[in-house]
Amino acid sequence: MVTTLWSGLATGAVYVLTALGYNLVFVTAGVFNFAQAQLVMVGTFVAYATTSQLHWPIGLAFVLGAAAGLCVGAVEERLAMRPIAGRGAHGELVTTIGVAIALDGLAELVWGSQPLSVPFLGPSSSFALLGGRVLPDQVALVAAAALLTAVLLCWSRYTLTGIACLAASEDRQAAMLRGVNVRRFTFLAVAVAGGLGALFGPLIGPDTFAVYNLGDSLVAFAFVALAIGGFGSYGGALVGGLGAGVIQAFSEYYLGANESDLILLAVLLLVLSVRPAGLLARPSVRSV
Repeated sequence: MVTTLWSGLATGAVYVLTALGYNLVFVTAGVFNFAQAQLVMVGTFVAYATTSQLHWPIGLAFVLGAAAGLCVGAVEERLAMRPIAGRGAHGELVTTIGVAIALDGLAELVWGSQPLSVPFLGPSSSFALLGGRVLPDQVALVAAAALLTAVLLCWSRYTLTGIACLAASEDRQAAMLRGVNVRRFTFLAVAVAGGLGALFGPLIGPDTFAVYNLGDSLVAFAFVALAIGGFGSYGGALVGGLGAGVIQAFSEYYLGANESDLILLAVLLLVLSVRPAGLLARPSVRSV
């Protein structure tokens, strides 16, 4: 039972690390960047190339992954998001899907379609923890998800840039009139979200492998995590992601792999019927 719980938490932590990148862009720019999951995929391939092919120190895998995600995110914002920002009709949804498809195709062209194993940076033997068996990479994933959530929560609540990003999301025009450089904050948010997504490639890769279509599944489950926890809430991303992973793990354990997604969908519908904005989302109130 506890072993299954640890497995679900580790899977959920992958969803959390992906969902936090989506939330960072959503909170700042007010759009859903569909290519964020592909930037996580980029991080896993950088980790594979660095550790398995080039045999470089694991520290470089984190640095190079973050740099690659940062660069790809910056290019995406300049070419796929900025030209149509603020024009209505949510055109960024279409262009970011195009970026996601392009990254999938490029990854398949370079590394092929077979899943590639990414070695973990530490020991690989399981050990007993709180009454169950757990792998070191699973503990690392859960710790990384909790740490990144705490960092983003503190940044959004207690720093001027975090508050300015929230203001830009709430009312783009009003934020600009108050002196907020919305374009700069959007650019930084997309680039940093890409860097954060790819940064954790060495931790995510051992659990998911490096495979060209990894982002296609991550985007769906990260979206579910945000819908359960609440879009725009970093704490909601943590609760929703870990909850989704645990629900999947226990559903697979008791009902089989074919039923786990249906159970997760049923839980999502139940949550949205009670809390349409998500468990931890705060209703937006505008004074007129």
